[in-house]
Amino acid sequence: MSDLSQNPRPNRRALSAAARVYAVQALFQMEAADQSADRVVREFANWRIGVDYDEGTSPEADEDLFERIVDGAVNWQARIDQMTDRALVAKWPIDRIDPVLRAVFRAAGSELVGTDTPPRVVISEYVAVADAFFPEGKEARFVNAVLDHMARAARPEAF
Repeated sequence: MSDLSQNPRPNRRALSAAARVYAVQALFQMEAADQSADRVVREFANWRIGVDYDEGTSPEADEDLFERIVDGAVNWQARIDQMTDRALVAKWPIDRIDPVLRAVFRAAGSELVGTDTPPRVVISEYVAVADAFFPEGKEARFVNAVLDHMARAARPEAF
């Protein structure tokens, strides 16, 4: 029996979902460690995505999507942060929210501004990402509300 039948390649949706999680992790790392996008993207490609560890293999991902999300978040950060600020309560500007949530909003904003992915798909995917990072909290509902506002601002024709 071949290895392919035992370890089938993940489907496109799983690869995209993994790319989004890795993008959020990369954006968080860039901010926390003050590292450049190029450095972090290289690190993820070489040491994180689809890598074998003693505990198992990290998930494969759509590396092109991963890189597009990170690059878009960097290139459009001011616009994305403005959209996020408008969607947040006035007392909670983006620089005061949890850095993981900030990374979620920047990654999602990158897709809303720079791709043709339907906004409802972007919202759904990043709500799932938030739920993965915060399984016990209300963050997923918060992310849903903020991203809905951001999506309507970025792509009103889709609603």
